[in-house]
Amino acid sequence: MWKVLATTALLITLTACETPSVKNRPGDGTVIIQMGRIGADKVQYRHLDSVNAVRQARGLSNLSLDASLIRAAKSHASDMSAQNRPWHFGSDGSSPLDRLENYGYSGQFIGENVSETFEDDFNTLDVWMNIPLSASIILDPKATKMGIAWHQDSNGKIWWVQLIGS
Repeated sequence: MWKVLATTALLITLTACETPSVKNRPGDGTVIIQMGRIGADKVQYRHLDSVNAVRQARGLSNLSLDASLIRAAKSHASDMSAQNRPWHFGSDGSSPLDRLENYGYSGQFIGENVSETFEDDFNTLDVWMNIPLSASIILDPKATKMGIAWHQDSNGKIWWVQLIGS
């Protein structure tokens, strides 16, 4: 029980550190986040801290950011935006494994989580943790590395890609 409380407190603390600003609200009530107000490294480290808090609460080891995974994730986030669909294949037919090879990742591929949303990294992680396959990637005991990146369209839509490896 104390682990759950500690994780919740950590997530609340981390949430308070950087609150994304609301640009406007589309007709469906969804909040559009302006990610440009904070640096990419802050979002990546904040997301890493959140993932590690979830992993620690389950007795798993921490992940670290990997530059190759980040570059592959960033490339795919932009490509998903161009394709206007969140999925695991590039417009050139590439798979996650192809992208990892193209960006020089030599470790083992564990999984890729993708999302199309108007929400920030905390809400996106919450959604992924409520999808059994996505959660199993994040909570894989063999995982040691992570890459997280996004692309934000002019309308505020954010395309998230999280890559996990070991």
